[in-house]
Amino acid sequence: MTRYLCIHGHFYQPPRENPWLEAIEQQDSAYPFHDWNERIAAECYRPNGAARILDEDRRISRIVNNYTHTSFNFGPTLLSWLERCDAETYRTILAADASSRERFSGHGAALAQAYNHIILPLANRRDKRTQVRWGIADFVHRFGRPPEGLWLPETAVDLESLEELAEAGIAFTILAPHQASQVRKIGASDWLKIEGAAVDTKQPYRCNLPSGRSIALFFYDGVIANEVAFRNLLEDGEAFATRLTGGFTENGGPALVHVATDGETYGHHHRFGEMALAYALDKIESRGQARLTIYAEFLEKFPPTHEVEIREDTSWSCAHGVDRWRADCGCHSGGQAGWTQAWRGPLREALDWLRDTLEPLFETHLAPLCPDPWGARNAYIQVILDRTPERIRAFMREQAGRDLVPEEAIKTLRLLELQRHALLMYTSCGWFFDEVSGIETTQILAYAGRAIQLAEEVCDVSLEEAFRSRLEGAKSNLSRWGNASRVYVEKVQRSRIYLDRVAAHHAIVASLDPVCPDENSHRHDIGCYAAEDCKIDRFPSGRMQLTVGHARIRSKITWNEQEFSFAVLNFGGHNITAGVGPYQHREDFTGLRQALREDFEKSDLPAVIRQMDRHFGSRTYNLWHLFKDEQRRVVQQLMAQTLAEIEESFGSIYANHFPLMRFLNEIGVPIPKPLAIPVELVLIGQVRHLLETGQSRPNQLQSLAAEIEKLDITLDEPMLGLAAGRQLVKQMEKLARTPQNLALMLTVIETLEVLKNLPIHPDLWRAQNLYWKIHREESGQPEGEWRDAFQRLGDCLQMRIV
Repeated sequence: MTRYLCIHGHFYQPPRENPWLEAIEQQDSAYPFHDWNERIAAECYRPNGAARILDEDRRISRIVNNYTHTSFNFGPTLLSWLERCDAETYRTILAADASSRERFSGHGAALAQAYNHIILPLANRRDKRTQVRWGIADFVHRFGRPPEGLWLPETAVDLESLEELAEAGIAFTILAPHQASQVRKIGASDWLKIEGAAVDTKQPYRCNLPSGRSIALFFYDGVIANEVAFRNLLEDGEAFATRLTGGFTENGGPALVHVATDGETYGHHHRFGEMALAYALDKIESRGQARLTIYAEFLEKFPPTHEVEIREDTSWSCAHGVDRWRADCGCHSGGQAGWTQAWRGPLREALDWLRDTLEPLFETHLAPLCPDPWGARNAYIQVILDRTPERIRAFMREQAGRDLVPEEAIKTLRLLELQRHALLMYTSCGWFFDEVSGIETTQILAYAGRAIQLAEEVCDVSLEEAFRSRLEGAKSNLSRWGNASRVYVEKVQRSRIYLDRVAAHHAIVASLDPVCPDENSHRHDIGCYAAEDCKIDRFPSGRMQLTVGHARIRSKITWNEQEFSFAVLNFGGHNITAGVGPYQHREDFTGLRQALREDFEKSDLPAVIRQMDRHFGSRTYNLWHLFKDEQRRVVQQLMAQTLAEIEESFGSIYANHFPLMRFLNEIGVPIPKPLAIPVELVLIGQVRHLLETGQSRPNQLQSLAAEIEKLDITLDEPMLGLAAGRQLVKQMEKLARTPQNLALMLTVIETLEVLKNLPIHPDLWRAQNLYWKIHREESGQPEGEWRDAFQRLGDCLQMRIV
């Protein structure tokens, strides 16, 4: 028997971008990271591109790219984020697919995915087609080749979805074993009914479709997959290897043991899971226990000898088919006792109503501009992937058959964006969890809100009230919310953005920046908006300041734009008020600027406010209206002086009472909190400053470490661990550029040795990668002082390179 082994990872995160800004805003629950994408990238996506294999002493002996040895798919929206925000990991993934083609007989390891992870059996045929076409186009754009396989979100399947895959040229997909209904040998007449998940998973099957097409199906080993995902199999690489090879049975022919799980299993759900995976695959291959393969290669070598019929409307994560995304089926993620998910049905019904209402509006309004509106939607992925003005104009010329005038171009883009958000609002995570007010459900409601806004702007129709009325049936488990309608009003409707809100954000930020970049570049990017042709004048007076200016605000997505004038009155600190209105003409603006300046310089603030009210109206803006990330930055900036005063006060407590605190600690007397808290904050601040300044000062760090040890201080370990890791990366990057710099190497060693005395766990991942890079490039160095120091550095980094 020839043994083949394939591990598939489905790497995916729901899109988290604010639908109006097209950017992910701060998510406090991901601390110390900015957001969950950033956190999971650090815990999973990056580590799998450089997984550690340990020796018998648990030192790192090799670093390997798991993606080159496994089958994988990445959600297109996640890849889009990685491309923008983690280019190194993005390149690692693409490179892995390219190198895997050499390893696997010309077949690449990567699979495509239906675009934004909607449950395809619950979608209409038109949406299925767009999801599949967008997923394939995204894949080709990134990986430079057509995909052979495509991952169905949640492996949710029906024949119509398989028809779409086959029509698009997809050769195979992967399903859970319980999704097989009956099988028979090709050419035989009698079917063998499959009970439960008893299908033979070690071979591919041909699924014949009503159209006459067919597609190959692989049913993964559900028992091993469950142990990988939900038990402790990844705690030991050797045990993992043994379990995988134990999946083979002696049946005389070629056999494929294959496992499919969420890719995040390896590192995020199970810490160091990527290391167990790397170790297991390395050992299995080096011992000759099985040949590593991927689905496309195995399918080419061993075409199906049997055919299968599927259980329609089933998935891998719902025991009730696909009810987890439309009903209170009992599947949940562990919410509180007494909670129900009865909200799922009304939520889907509300979104279906919105989709079905938007479709004829889209068709009616776009048809005069683009003869084939739905063909244009399918092709719109070209714009999503490349929003340069040249690409957008070419796209509209292709779809319209002519050059569109600006008003027509804006209308076309708004209508296509309306449909993009109508697809995004079906992202599966919105139903997966336990509570309708959760961040995942709020996210899909935000996409719905953006689609409704675009319909109002381009179709002159109001859908908000009817949509909210339907959401009232989606009852929350929390009395605070009541139902999804209230969630929508408080979390979505109040966050809706128009161009004047962007102008207000620009005005307030510009007024607070000591040197606004607009004065030099005449452009300020704000998410997917641009403030252009900016003009700003500041008139300071003590702690107060008046700022007057104008700017043109333009959407880089839909191209609509408007010019605004603004005035910002800063009373000092966080007390800021701003007025924003349409820019009429230069003379009006010049008169406003002069009148405001005269009243302000006379310290007649009531007159300034009256002028602003007359010109801009009664609606004003303040720090509350800043977008979240900039709001945080501005508030921290405003708090800096207050914090400095507090730190100075705490510093005197620390200086005056440190000996007393050390004495109390030595005799075992608890340190009173009024003394302990100021000292902790001072010491933590000093450590953080040393780690973030970019300067290596091991002696000062050593002194702080000694004081912390004496007082048994509790540190902010996650934050300082990240800061320490970043400091080490800076030093290691310098060393990688000048590897012969022995003095620098000794400084890095000293820093690492000091950090061992602090109660933090430095993030060594990038530093270890750089050490591995230096090792490969400097492997010919002779024995001597450099080699000894390099080995010592490896010991500090928990690496032992032979």
